[in-house]
Amino acid sequence: MQLIKTSQYERNEKKFFKLHNDLFVRYAKVLKQLQIDPFHSSLRTHKLKGDLSKYHSCSLTYEYRIVLTLKIVDEEIILVNIGSHDDVY
Repeated sequence: MQLIKTSQYERNEKKFFKLHNDLFVRYAKVLKQLQIDPFHSSLRTHKLKGDLSKYHSCSLTYEYRIVLTLKIVDEEIILVNIGSHDDVY
């Protein structure tokens, strides 16, 4: 699978890691696992509901999430947002 970062995601990613630099190693592992198997149990990937129903979410940690769009047909994963549970939902 190919990971695609939107420009908004890249801005959010920079801001996120200014505050949470300690999570970068974990983040790299999550991205690697997303490419291998986006529905691996360790990621806790799930479809969102309501206004975000066209997106999925996976866990970086218990508190922090990555919101993404999965295009399995095109072998693409578009990263949309990163942040705390309350920030991304």
